[in-house]
Amino acid sequence: MPESEPTVVTLEPVTTAVIRREVPMDRLPEFFDGSFGALAAAVGEQDAGVAGPAFAFYHRMPTDTADLEVGFPTVRAVEPSGDVRASSLPGGRVARLVHAGSFDGLGESWQRLGTWIGTQGLQPGEAFWEVYLTEPSPDMDPAELRTELNWPVSYERRAL
Repeated sequence: MPESEPTVVTLEPVTTAVIRREVPMDRLPEFFDGSFGALAAAVGEQDAGVAGPAFAFYHRMPTDTADLEVGFPTVRAVEPSGDVRASSLPGGRVARLVHAGSFDGLGESWQRLGTWIGTQGLQPGEAFWEVYLTEPSPDMDPAELRTELNWPVSYERRAL
């Protein structure tokens, strides 16, 4: 499946279970690996029900650190448990693109989506998120990975 063309979709808010941290960029893989196990355990213990694939929600554009939540959509809100908290993915208008391939190419796909947003006369929000449609495994071909990129948008206001 090749990379998709950008589009705008309207989403409903989604209840999630997350762990939020400010993480140095070179420590992201370690943060992801440690967080998803704790999240799955907390959601399972509370019978909150995983309702979709894992995601990472970035509260701002990363610099040398990323302020992000990693988590899962859930059937119902979780109670706080260790680092796990209830949160949500926002509803509204979102520019979307499905990235095909390894995580190494995500930056280029985000740039492509950002450029497209500008050419459509839209204003990107500060926050954005990735949904990991394919679960990575050590023995898989990275070309098989699919990551959905989501960036809230609004119409640009133009001076008259």
